[in-house]
Amino acid sequence: MSIEERLREVEGRIEKAALKAGRSPDAVQLVAVSKTVDLGRIQEGIAAGIKTLGENRVQEAEGKIAALGRSVSWHLIGHLQTNKAKLAVSLFDLIHSVDSLHLAEALQRQAITQGRVVPILVEVNLAEEESKSGVHPESLEPLLRSVSSMSQLQTLGLTAVPPFLEEPEQVRPYFRRLRELAEEMAKAQIKNIEMKHLSMGMSHDFEIAIEEGATLVRIGTAIFGPRG
Repeated sequence: MSIEERLREVEGRIEKAALKAGRSPDAVQLVAVSKTVDLGRIQEGIAAGIKTLGENRVQEAEGKIAALGRSVSWHLIGHLQTNKAKLAVSLFDLIHSVDSLHLAEALQRQAITQGRVVPILVEVNLAEEESKSGVHPESLEPLLRSVSSMSQLQTLGLTAVPPFLEEPEQVRPYFRRLRELAEEMAKAQIKNIEMKHLSMGMSHDFEIAIEEGATLVRIGTAIFGPRG
């Protein structure tokens, strides 16, 4: 299958999952994950209609953005080290992976320097896995309250990468928990904090994520094929 054919198939699956959940397909945004994908295949995807690309590494993204430009939105979906905050602020339209006060403070400083308001999502480590980034659920509200005072950060919601489980249905409780956390934070009415977005779900399990409220799904392999 071509990239265009795969993209159409994924878009159809997104639409079907949204309608099954009683949601508008327009409420779900596809982030095509282009990490390790070469420029030619990314260009093919853009020509087929991809509007948002997700990258894991700041330096890899820097080269791609220089080559491909800003006809699409660029999202950082991978872990961000504080020493890359300056570059991240200059490159990305949305940073999905703010996981500590230290990182938020670094982004705030760089955003002030660059005169930018930076849209962010706060990453939650739902299973509290040591191998993954993210704030533990009980630490989420204190972090959001600290970030709420940072004038140049626009907090738009939450993201999570649950454990990989063979059966996508087994991941549902994690997606549901992230939605419940977002609902709790919305009820807390923290100043300058929105719960507009839930970034969750990948090629393996995005339909379950959509049923549980995902507004951003990060899909790479199902569009671009297996990684080399």
